[in-house]
Amino acid sequence: MKRAVLYNTALLTAASLLMSGIAMAFQIWLVGRIGAAGIGLYQLTLSVTGLTATFAISGVRFASTRLVSEELGLERPGGVRSAMGRCLAYGAFFGLAAAVILWELAEPVGFLWIGDARTVKPLKLSALSMPCVSLCSAMSGYFTACGRVWKSALVHLLEQLAGIALAAFFLGRMPAEDIEKSCAAVTLGRVAADALSLVLMGVVYVLDRRGHYAAEAASGRLTSRMLHIALPLALSAYARSALSTAQHLLVPRGLRAAGCSADRALSAYGVIQGMALPVIFFPACIVAAIAELIVPELTAAQVRGDRRGIRRTAGELLRLGALFSLAVAVFLYVCSDALGMTVYDSREAGRYIRILAPLVPVMYTDMCVDGCLRGLGQQVWSMGINILDALAGLLLTWRLLPRYALAAYIGIICATELLNFSLSMGRLLKSLRS
Repeated sequence: MKRAVLYNTALLTAASLLMSGIAMAFQIWLVGRIGAAGIGLYQLTLSVTGLTATFAISGVRFASTRLVSEELGLERPGGVRSAMGRCLAYGAFFGLAAAVILWELAEPVGFLWIGDARTVKPLKLSALSMPCVSLCSAMSGYFTACGRVWKSALVHLLEQLAGIALAAFFLGRMPAEDIEKSCAAVTLGRVAADALSLVLMGVVYVLDRRGHYAAEAASGRLTSRMLHIALPLALSAYARSALSTAQHLLVPRGLRAAGCSADRALSAYGVIQGMALPVIFFPACIVAAIAELIVPELTAAQVRGDRRGIRRTAGELLRLGALFSLAVAVFLYVCSDALGMTVYDSREAGRYIRILAPLVPVMYTDMCVDGCLRGLGQQVWSMGINILDALAGLLLTWRLLPRYALAAYIGIICATELLNFSLSMGRLLKSLRS
């Protein structure tokens, strides 16, 4: 790998570790503040918000990364400004559309889809942040492609700190026993932080663009190229996110059908999704940073026709991901009880960390494979595999959870991860051989 890639990888990894550590500390505090049931309700709200954010983004982050990487790889820096103008207009359109949709559908979704009226207010608040999310995604993709990820990483760090501070401030003015108001307070802090992030990211982007790409030059078929990249990815993401959201919403219902009370179902869901899995994925920020930064490197090598460089870069990434994930899996398995008690004061969380630890090599290596596929322009294949994975998870949750409760949910997580990894790896190996 080039020195610049290694430098940016180290920088983004350090930033990701810092932000993940801060997020984990906040999650621990939040569990103590609103309880496992409150975390479960908040996770349900996030699952719907995540679906809407997928529509707001509509592939614009990867489109900006890929388009700018292509212009730079073909030595046409003058096309960068034109490419980003189209990506920002695209992001603004979908961000505003997502905001209107979520605002208008918050009540029917909360009452009929989620089945809990307490989620309506957080959903309406979340609608306000959709344009911020889409536009920031486009600009983040630009910084990734240009190799100046520290700028977007700094903005995201400030956003995270502001979001935590604001959420804590608003939570302090809400009654601790009121789950609805507590979730709304956390959501309001996140929305305000998203607005701040948009302002900061916009300023940093404009200054960076003036410093590096002041001259604008015509470049062929930018709009059609952007749509060719973004729209297939967006459609695939919609399907995958909708299926994933439906699966998450079925979990508490399935647990209730299996005999759990409503609060117990929310608590069990909160322990797995809001407590155990964040610990499992905490070290993954290192792999995720490398997988993200490998995209422009592979794209540039592809447009140059450097097949040997592609194989070398992909091989290095996969070896690094596999070795790191094995070490993490052993650590999590051995220290699961201590982690559960130290982080959450919960033996139940520690038990689920231990159960899921053997799956870590599959999860982490799959992130590396996805990064390679996106860098090689195989994003539609990658999303197709993710859709199949989500569909399998939804069907299994619907059929098995009411009968086997939490044992089924853990089994479904393992089965879908293995399915995704095997199909993705098969597609990558085929791409590298061609």
